Amino acid sequence: MPHYKLMYFNLRGRAEIIRYLFAYSGIKYEDHRIEQVDWPKIKPTIPFGKIPILEVDGVTLHQSLAIARYLAKETGLAGQTPLEQALVDAIVDTIDDFVSLFPWGEKNQDVKQQTFNDLLTNTAPGLLRDLDCFLGDNKWLVGKSVTWADFYWDVCSTTLLFLKPGLADNYPKLLALKQRVQALPAIAAWIQQRPKTTL
Repeated sequence: MPHYKLMYFNLRGRAEIIRYLFAYSGIKYEDHRIEQVDWPKIKPTIPFGKIPILEVDGVTLHQSLAIARYLAKETGLAGQTPLEQALVDAIVDTIDDFVSLFPWGEKNQDVKQQTFNDLLTNTAPGLLRDLDCFLGDNKWLVGKSVTWADFYWDVCSTTLLFLKPGLADNYPKLLALKQRVQALPAIAAWIQQRPKTTL
C-alpha cells in the first residue's frame, strides 16, 4: 500500500473530494493541514505553487481533480466501463466549471459579494436543472453504483447551500442524492469526525 500525504489548508475546499475518496475506501493517509499564515513560506516549495497536493510514495501529484481521478480509478469509484468513466468525468467537470467561477480571491468585498450573488441567483439554477434532468429517476448520477461524481455533487453542494440555503429546494431528487451520499457509513463517519470549518 502506498504512503499518502495530502497537503491543503484547514478547509474542506478543493481537498474535500480527495478526503471523501480516502474515507469511503478506508485508505489511511496523512491529512496535513496548513494555516493560511504559513502559506507564503510554504508556497515556493510546492510544485506549481498551488494546493492541494498529494504525495504518493514521494511522488507529488497536483490539481485536485487529477488527484481525485487517480484515487477514483485506484478504488473502483471512477465508473465501471470506459463510457461510464467518461460520463463521470463530464459531470465532475460540469460542476467544476461552475464552482471555478467563484471569486474566492477577490479583494474588493463589494465586487466579491456581487459576483457571488449573481452566480448563485442567475447561474446556479441552470446547473441544478441540468443535473436534475441528468439524474432523472436514477439512484446515482452514473451507472448502478456510487461514483466520485456523486461525492463531488455532495462536496460542492454543501458549500453552495452554505452560501445560499434553499438553493436546491426545487430539486428534491438532487437533495435525496446528497442524503444518500452522506448516509454511506464511511462518509457519515468522516463528516462526523472531520474538523468543523465553514468552507
